[in-house]
Amino acid sequence: MDIGIGLPSTIPGIPGRLIVDWAASAEQAGFSTLGTIDRVVYANMEPITALAAAAAATERIGLTTSILIGPYRGNGALMAKQLATVDSISEGRLTVGAAVGGRPDDYESTGSSFETRGRDFDAQLAEMRAVWTQEPRAGGAIGPRPVQAGGPPILIGGNAPAAYRRMVEYGAGWIAGGGGPEMFAQGAEQARQAWREGGREGQPRTVSLAYVSLGEDSVGHAERYLGDYYSFIGEYAAQIAAGAYTTPKLVADNVAAFADAGCDELILMPCNPDLKQISLIAEAAGL
Repeated sequence: MDIGIGLPSTIPGIPGRLIVDWAASAEQAGFSTLGTIDRVVYANMEPITALAAAAAATERIGLTTSILIGPYRGNGALMAKQLATVDSISEGRLTVGAAVGGRPDDYESTGSSFETRGRDFDAQLAEMRAVWTQEPRAGGAIGPRPVQAGGPPILIGGNAPAAYRRMVEYGAGWIAGGGGPEMFAQGAEQARQAWREGGREGQPRTVSLAYVSLGEDSVGHAERYLGDYYSFIGEYAAQIAAGAYTTPKLVADNVAAFADAGCDELILMPCNPDLKQISLIAEAAGL
C-alpha cells in the first residue's frame, strides 16, 4: 500500500512558503503523493493552486486532489484546463479525486445550485473528458494537452449509487473521504462490485484519507484544527477529532488495517503544520 501525506493547505494561517517546503520535504521522506482538501467558506488555500506550487517544488511525488468538489466550480472546460495545467507542470503526476460534496454554504457562496449538484457534476466529468481527449468543439481545442494520455486519472468520492456509477463511467477508482478501515472496506467492496457489473477490466484503484497529529500536544492540535474545520456539523466534530491518529502506534496499526482491507493508497492528512510532522508521520507509517 502506498502512503501519501496531505499538504497543510487547509490549516488556517500558514505562511504560503510552507507549501513549497512541505512538498519538498515530503518527497524526500518517501511519501507517494501530496493530498489537498477542498473548502470555500473557510480560511484554507485553494487546492488546485496549492498543488501547482507543490508541483513546481518537486520532481517525483504524486499530487492528488483528495478531494476536489467539482459542481461549485461551474465551468467543466475551465476546470479541465486548470487541472491539465497542473498535470503539465508536474509532468504527469496529477490524480484528480472529485465528488459533489455536502456543504450548502460552499454552494451558496459561489452562486451554485446545491440541489442540482449531481447533474452538474455529471456534465463536468463529460466535459473534462472531452477537453482532455481533444474532442472537436466549437471555437477550437482547449489546451494544454495533459501529459497523461486521456487526462489525469479520476477517483470518484462518495457512497451513493450515483458515485459508483460515475466511477464506472469516468473514473479510474474510488476515494473515501474519511472513516476507519472498516468503513473503507465496505465502500471499496461496493466500488469493486460496481466495477465488475459495469464491465470494467481489472480493479478500481482505492484510496482513503485519515487525520494524523503526532509529537508534542498531538491531541490538542487535532482537537483545535478538526473541531474548527468540522464545526458546521456540531457535536460530531468532536468524534472526528477523537478519531485522529495521535500516537505512532495508532498510525502503524491503522496503516496495517487499511492495507489488510485492500487499500491501494492511504493519505495521512496533518492537523499540525510543523514541518517536523513529516518525519514523525513517515517513521510511524514505516517509510
